[in-house]
Amino acid sequence: MRVDQDTLNTLLAVGIPTVVVVTVGTLLVTLRRGRGGSTPTQDVPPPVPAPEAPFGDPQAPAATPVPVDTAPGTAVPPEAAPDDVAELDRPPVLEVPAPVAGRLTRLRDRLSRSGSPLGTRLLQVLSRDHLTEDDWDELEETLLLADVGAGPTTEIVDALRTRVRVEGLREPGQVRTVLRDQLLAIVDPTLDRSLHTDPGTTADGAAVPAVVLVVGVNGTGKTTTVGKLARVLVADGRTVVLGAADTFRAAAADQLETWGSRVGVRTVRSDKDGADPASVAFDAVRTGKTEAVDVVLVDTAGRLQNKAGLMDELGKITRVLTREAPLAEVLLVLDATTGQNGLNQARVFAEVAGVTGIVLTKLDGTAKGGIVVAVQRELGVPVKLVGLGEGPDDLAPFDPEAFVDALLAQ
Repeated sequence: MRVDQDTLNTLLAVGIPTVVVVTVGTLLVTLRRGRGGSTPTQDVPPPVPAPEAPFGDPQAPAATPVPVDTAPGTAVPPEAAPDDVAELDRPPVLEVPAPVAGRLTRLRDRLSRSGSPLGTRLLQVLSRDHLTEDDWDELEETLLLADVGAGPTTEIVDALRTRVRVEGLREPGQVRTVLRDQLLAIVDPTLDRSLHTDPGTTADGAAVPAVVLVVGVNGTGKTTTVGKLARVLVADGRTVVLGAADTFRAAAADQLETWGSRVGVRTVRSDKDGADPASVAFDAVRTGKTEAVDVVLVDTAGRLQNKAGLMDELGKITRVLTREAPLAEVLLVLDATTGQNGLNQARVFAEVAGVTGIVLTKLDGTAKGGIVVAVQRELGVPVKLVGLGEGPDDLAPFDPEAFVDALLAQ
């Protein structure tokens, strides 16, 4: 059967319905393809529009109305609008920080995942049947690599040598007990690790908040530590004001304000970048006095310990603050992964700002837990807080016994 263009024109002229013409045209295209005609062949035929439903067909689907005043891609169902408006009117929900008690118990699992924990390696050496000089050298090397320091390492090894020889220790349980005793003694549980955050009084009897100054080098997580410390204090029922005295890093004040807003804590900051940090710190303490809060936490700019100008500025902040209220704590934030370099930082900060406590961050990410011992021995200043992770409540008061048990966890 052959149908050409003249035939189609004749059919149209005599009024044959359009549906028949379309059908014949489709048949023509099919026949030409089958005979290898000039119509290009394709794997996927061109789309054919679906036939419209007959007029007045009761089975035809009803058209969905489209809002005229709504931009494409951003339409919101009318029924959702009232809830959205109500959501905007609601005040932000304040977070409730996790209780402080028991936070350090999480350190056990995290230290065991940090890679070759100190305690595990020590137990492996001490549990051998016969300890040779090579074994004692390995023990000493393990302690030094864990940043315990030369002096404390010698004390631990000498004490272990004496007890192993005198008591003839061989059982794993006995070895573990002796090692625990030695590590606990070297960490020194007698140091005062409490945070002094009780409000005080001036010489004339006026009530003043406890002022806590937080210092440290760049990159140790100082501003984050201040935010987490605010959560620790709020969890203990304290009222807090934050002072954003890091005026050199553009996002520092915003970051601190975000931490404070999550637990309902006010942040005192400057409207200008590069403002005098001592002035901001002073305003924060004065605000704390006016509002009769318990604690004022002052965040400072990160600075290198070998930059004299920055360290002099830190001394200025300290002098200005003490005119308004005595400093209850000066906390130095150290990165536990920096090892012995942290000692150099600690020495300079202690001379300039009078450090009263250490905050060790990233303690869960290193096998070098010996930095706790080294920094305490060097400064006579206790580790008071430890960072256990990146969560908002992963800052815990340092507990020597829980720390040693975490090191010896199997």
